[in-house]
Amino acid sequence: MKRIGIIGSGDLGKLIAHHAPFCGNFEVACFFDDFAEAGSLVAGVPVEGGLKDIHSAFEQGKFDELMVGIGYNHMDFRKSIFEQFRGLIPFSVLIHHSAFVDPSVKIGQGSFILPGCTLDHNAAIGENVLLNTAVTIAHDTKIGNHSFLAPAAALAGKTEIGECCILGLNCTIIDNLKIGNFIRIAAGAVVLNSFELPGMYAGVPAELKKKFNQHDSI
Repeated sequence: MKRIGIIGSGDLGKLIAHHAPFCGNFEVACFFDDFAEAGSLVAGVPVEGGLKDIHSAFEQGKFDELMVGIGYNHMDFRKSIFEQFRGLIPFSVLIHHSAFVDPSVKIGQGSFILPGCTLDHNAAIGENVLLNTAVTIAHDTKIGNHSFLAPAAALAGKTEIGECCILGLNCTIIDNLKIGNFIRIAAGAVVLNSFELPGMYAGVPAELKKKFNQHDSI
């Protein structure tokens, strides 16, 4: 049994805690949250402390692996926290038992695959990625590190998604496209062209609605 420490005890942290037992031989040991009282319980799981307490708790054997429970409203912070501990403490890979994941699929550490997802032949999922319920990833498609895909997002084959992207609810991306870093696709959008410029894209077909300066998207 692998015991997980979750960074962040908000909505995403609690969602990870809920689904972890359905993802294999895992149990949630504790949360780490600078905004929660040490020793308190969140969803029945103890808060061990804040970020500064993670290393000592790991060395004391209080958990075996980490997950980042920081949501998509704080993407820069989510990325920085993952990179702070990457290589120092192992991260879990959580795949819900109801997801279909072809044996050829590669999934990076710290990623979370929720119920009902489909990952087809030779798909590649980066590190610290979240695929929400019923996401479909077709063959040979790649998802960059730290990206978030909302429920029922559908990506056709041989498409490449960059880092720190957010793909909205029920959006559709056709095959052989490239989506750059720090791009947000709105709910229900249909993407028919490659996009490189960071920004918000929406509509059918999707078009640039707002440019992002640096990391305004997160």
